[in-house]
Amino acid sequence: MNHPWIVYLTAYLSSRIERARSAPSRGASAVEWVIITAIIAGVALGLATLIRTLVEQQQGQIEQNFGGGGGGGGGGGGGG
Repeated sequence: MNHPWIVYLTAYLSSRIERARSAPSRGASAVEWVIITAIIAGVALGLATLIRTLVEQQQGQIEQNFGGGGGGGGGGGGGG
């Protein structure tokens, strides 16, 4: 996928994993942080997707209920 969030997340996690592997004394702690960060990012991405889906569904219902919007008033009457 080429979505900017996924590209950013992949690069971010790759750099965190590389740092964790290169620091032998704190490797376990760094790996834990990488895992926690990945879980939080996954949850955030899932929530963003869910919210977007719900908003799009509501938008569709609103458009359906109001006949697609648009229309314009028309007003006025015949001149006399």
